Amino acid sequence: MPEDSYIWLPKRSILSFEEIERLASIFVGLGVTKLRLTGGEPLLRRDVPHLVAGLARLPGVDDLAMTTNALLLSRNAVALREAGLHRLTISLDTLRPERFRWMTRADRLPEVLEGIRAAHAAGFTGLKLNTVVVRGVNDDEVCDLLAFGRERQIEVRFIEYMDVGGATRWTDQLVISRAQLLSVIEERFGTAEPLAADDPHAPADRFRLPDGTVFGIVASTTMPFCRTCDRSRLTADGMWYLCLYAADGLSLRDLIREGASDDEVAAVIRQAWTTRADRGAEERAADVGRGPLYTIEPLRRDPHREMHTRGG
Repeated sequence: MPEDSYIWLPKRSILSFEEIERLASIFVGLGVTKLRLTGGEPLLRRDVPHLVAGLARLPGVDDLAMTTNALLLSRNAVALREAGLHRLTISLDTLRPERFRWMTRADRLPEVLEGIRAAHAAGFTGLKLNTVVVRGVNDDEVCDLLAFGRERQIEVRFIEYMDVGGATRWTDQLVISRAQLLSVIEERFGTAEPLAADDPHAPADRFRLPDGTVFGIVASTTMPFCRTCDRSRLTADGMWYLCLYAADGLSLRDLIREGASDDEVAAVIRQAWTTRADRGAEERAADVGRGPLYTIEPLRRDPHREMHTRGG
């Protein structure tokens, strides 16, 4: 969760579904084949299955996914599936009710678990579970979460704790590295065999355990993959970021609301993308003794630096 005091984006600044679909269509026209709705929490957006349906209709979209905390998933799973959503990734950092309450400021773990059941019942396959591992917070649950996923045919992705957005208390001592995660997992489950990447741009390294269980690790803090990253983010209010660590973005909302044609918007996107030189995670990794990316005051001055806003 963000800090107690944070700023919501003004409602008038939020892109309409039509604007989102238009911009997505422009990106697809430039070669994008994968779209993901994330956040923040995408299911907070009213009538989001209608947006999913519009994006699913775009010719050229091979993969349409959503990352959600699953709190509202049980009431939306069927509608999302019928609208054409291909895949779901669920964010869950703990299986312990009291710890969940402390981490999320809400006593709603049963709703998350019900959302996972609803996703299965709606026919979603290939579910993934994202877990950010933080030393002294939930690192004692790595094997429990992996077993939870195994029992439900969900591929767990362990993510190194990153110093982005509202992680104002981040230190490198809180990071459980890829090597440490593998050591813990192998001690309980046996040797983890590295798997060849299906997609060379995918952020997760995938492994298979002796019993066939597959899991992934996103080691963006200790082993940055900037040079193979092909992802960018469009925020709910139309700011386009080429890197998760980028201080500034480009307002595509302003372009379309000021009357730019699709070709003009595409030209701006093409120019920015082909000349990008972002190496945010690599630069942070080279900063010995670094602290959090932002402290409280910069976050309050620019809400786009918060991860609940920068989602996309």
